Amino acid sequence: MIDFRRVPDLWRRLDVTVRDLPLGLAFLALSFVPSLESHGTVLGYLPNRPYDALAGVAIALQCLPLAVRRRLPVLCLTLVSIGFALDQLRGYHSLAGTAFAIGVLSVGAHLEWHRRATALLFSAAYVPLAVTLYILGSGAESVAGFVMFYVAVAFAWCIGAWLRSTRAMEAERRRRVAEDTRTAERTRIARELHDVVTHHVTAMVVQAESARYLTAAPDRLDQSLTSVTDTGRRAITDLRHLLDLLNPDHGAETRTPPVGRVLTLVEQTRLAGQPVEFTEEGTPAESTGSADLVAYRVVQEALTNALKYAHGSPTSVRVRHGVREITVEVGTEGSGSQAGSPGGSGRGLAGLRERVDVLGGEFSAGRHTGGGFNVRARIPARSSS
Repeated sequence: MIDFRRVPDLWRRLDVTVRDLPLGLAFLALSFVPSLESHGTVLGYLPNRPYDALAGVAIALQCLPLAVRRRLPVLCLTLVSIGFALDQLRGYHSLAGTAFAIGVLSVGAHLEWHRRATALLFSAAYVPLAVTLYILGSGAESVAGFVMFYVAVAFAWCIGAWLRSTRAMEAERRRRVAEDTRTAERTRIARELHDVVTHHVTAMVVQAESARYLTAAPDRLDQSLTSVTDTGRRAITDLRHLLDLLNPDHGAETRTPPVGRVLTLVEQTRLAGQPVEFTEEGTPAESTGSADLVAYRVVQEALTNALKYAHGSPTSVRVRHGVREITVEVGTEGSGSQAGSPGGSGRGLAGLRERVDVLGGEFSAGRHTGGGFNVRARIPARSSS
């Protein structure tokens, strides 16, 4: 059974010459329909002449070159012009004369180089043809008639040029959209790399530094080194999930980074020596779109900053799941907190602000009264369906 929905795709895959050939064959067939003979373009008002062998040549020269009107527009117009001149000079006035306008339009639309020179050349060639037809027709056609015909042909060329410029603008628009999409994707992946690598490596560095002072306590040293190992494994797992984003062969589930692991994140930070109080309110919705991931990244970045700039200071994490939004608050006490200070890159917080803004939420980060640092985000929860 033929799937007619695939016909347009199969047609577009054919060579452009094959796709243009039916147009030429259609004009060729219509030109020999008895009722349509001598009903074509009339220039010069020469008497109609019955078709003969030369008429077949003139009609073929006007119709068949349309097959290469997009691949070889100059050759197409040259052959069509010869056939059109022969058609008018002999007085056949066949329907094939319409192909002349199509050839002119094709030059304006598909000729890449020297379009203006080609237009001037065919304009110059039109003058002797017009003069000859004027003489042979004994002035039956006024000069104004020849001028109007030339204006009509020039208008067809202008339409072709306009179509070409429109296609060029559309191609440029698509190129810019594709470039913007690639840039946005690279930026998103850079943020993910920053969030994953910074958090895990920071935790490993802090744990490794703590292990240096535990040589007299083998049990605690072993526990600290085990934490470093576990953190490294989690970093590798997260990086694999992130790199799956670049692999088009993976399914949507594989591409989705792990979310909903805030408690694991808190426990990992505690093992690194950071006292963290965790509170979670409400029940997570089954489908929240990207909100769950963004909430996870907010907690991850805030805890990373706490480890880097306020190690050992009490930290609180509060996640509240509402019907329409997720609220995240992370606060670090003590005057030693430097998160978001001018000395840091600020890239993580800036990236979080952009992520939350994209979802239509609110994000704030800054020092709170009495010292320390506070990060708060309100993230609308939308269905991913």
